[in-house]
Amino acid sequence: MTIPQDLRYTKEHEWISVDGDVATVGITAFAADALGDVVFVELPEVGSEVSAGTPCGEIESTKSVSELYAPVDGEVTEVNQAVVDTPESVNSDPYEQGWLFKVRVASVPELLDAAAYTALTQEG
Repeated sequence: MTIPQDLRYTKEHEWISVDGDVATVGITAFAADALGDVVFVELPEVGSEVSAGTPCGEIESTKSVSELYAPVDGEVTEVNQAVVDTPESVNSDPYEQGWLFKVRVASVPELLDAAAYTALTQEG
């Protein structure tokens, strides 16, 4: 399983990549694998406010329905319509084509680096 070194991670298995004041958000390959085949994605609306640690969408797979949590506080600036139209891209390419939404952030909270996230996924 690939865990890119340049991203930051949450304990809820989201990743973020920050460019200036915009964070791109997705779910990790670990989460995508645990979910199974993703068949539906509901993302927050552009312009909506999200708060770190609170649900802001939903990911449905052949196994279950899971809430999508915002990893940061901010305003949603863009959603990946391609993922809504083709949800299986979350499974096939979670870090590139399978990104979910972008948020304009004032600050980024302390998140896990790749080593800490790797340790988290190897627990238990």
